[in-house]
Amino acid sequence: MGRRGTVINPRVGRVGLFLAVLWLVTSVAGAHPLLFTETTLTLRNDRTFQVDLIVDLDALALGAPQDADDAELVATIEALSPDELADLVARLARLFERRIRVRFDDNPTPFSVSFPDLGTPRATESEIPTVLGLTARMTGTIPAGATDVSFFASRAFSDVHLTVVDEARDMTVRSVLERGARSDPFELSGPVEPPRAGATARRYLRLGFGHIIPDGLDHILFVLGLFLVGRRIGLLVWQVTAFTLAHAMTLGLGTFGVISLSPRIVEPLIALSIVWIAVENILLRPDDGHTRGGFNRRVTIVFLFGLLHGLGFARVLTELGVPQAERLFALATFNAGIELGQLGVIATVLLTVGWLRDRAWYRGRIVVPASAGIALTGLFWTVERVLA
Repeated sequence: MGRRGTVINPRVGRVGLFLAVLWLVTSVAGAHPLLFTETTLTLRNDRTFQVDLIVDLDALALGAPQDADDAELVATIEALSPDELADLVARLARLFERRIRVRFDDNPTPFSVSFPDLGTPRATESEIPTVLGLTARMTGTIPAGATDVSFFASRAFSDVHLTVVDEARDMTVRSVLERGARSDPFELSGPVEPPRAGATARRYLRLGFGHIIPDGLDHILFVLGLFLVGRRIGLLVWQVTAFTLAHAMTLGLGTFGVISLSPRIVEPLIALSIVWIAVENILLRPDDGHTRGGFNRRVTIVFLFGLLHGLGFARVLTELGVPQAERLFALATFNAGIELGQLGVIATVLLTVGWLRDRAWYRGRIVVPASAGIALTGLFWTVERVLA
């Protein structure tokens, strides 16, 4: 017998792994911040170029997240001596020199970096507190004989909304780059070919998937909440179907401007929907979801919450600045990416603890503690978003 008590039951190990992963997800201090890096690359008539990149320079200079508290960042920078501030600005300029590339004919072209908002009312009197401002400007000379230009921002920046302005041809082209991606070459002469359908589909598919995994922690927790209730796979299938149909409807309607609701209303309600589903998981009896009344009620609630989540998805797609000609195609592929992300979450959880759903102890050891963690996280997000 002697050493039997030291052997770890594989079943317990898998349950522990699931709860550890859930704790890691819920311990993150917030849900997905909607952060995009607006970038304008202007090709001037005098054969120079200018890149204006809009980003929270205070946070970037201090190595803080882009959604960090603005007032705290300002206080930290204002406490610096003049020499320390000058050193901070110089280091920030070097960061842009290292992490931004403007390539002509695939060759990186040097540029100078400035921060035009620094010390001006645009920074000191802006609605968002800032010292360094929100604009990083890079200027340089277009090499003689260059035939195309491309832009790259490292993963230090979020997804890029790139606008290329060609003053000589009075032409503007917009595109969306996922984090760390390089733009397609923009031809400096002749007609500009529209992006290929395959490339556009892959771009929005990745953006939709990335909005769930890894950026959509609130949506991940909502899907986890749907998975946890009940022991039969049928209820899960109906809940996910209802959620998918609902958010697809409002995603489409919101993207085309048919319906609109302020993020200050939508985002707290999305967080509150997570709390509701998780608390209901704890309060429901194990067989409640499988009675006719309980089944219909649960699916109806999930459908209504799906309408809210769809409005959140629509805001993301709208903020991506999708060109009019690509809107329908982008909507379809972005939504497909969202569905793939949801399926990825469900598949992961099914492989981890799905085989335990028929165990007598499943509810007490997994459903209740996991739902409690989800509810507390959703409650934190609700308060955070209401006060934001």
